[in-house]
Amino acid sequence: MTRKTNLDLDEDLEARGQEIKTLQITLSKFAKERDWEQFHSPKNLVMALTGEVGELVECFQWLKEEESFSPDKLDEVKDEMADVFLYLIRLADILEIDLFECSRQKIKKNEKKYPKDKVKGSNKKYNEYDQD
Repeated sequence: MTRKTNLDLDEDLEARGQEIKTLQITLSKFAKERDWEQFHSPKNLVMALTGEVGELVECFQWLKEEESFSPDKLDEVKDEMADVFLYLIRLADILEIDLFECSRQKIKKNEKKYPKDKVKGSNKKYNEYDQD
């Protein structure tokens, strides 16, 4: 098995970005056909997103750590993850935010907040580390 190069990974990300755009167009059309655009304010979308995150949490509520890896609820988990994802990309579309670009920027910020030589193997928050 050959490893992917950074160029291959960049092309994969670019393709995924196009898939996100396709989903945004599909969701926009879905909402328009049902006259739901009037309800898709950022506030309402975030509230709906929060509800879906709650439903995802519910899939794991009260499970022991090892039980949370069980495939028993995988179909339900997939549905809830899809709901979360779809609301998030709809929100990004409404606010004209490029999710891939802002995610790349956030990773860069996190690399500075959590330098690997200081945080490796630790679960401390960034403000609990010496800021040399």
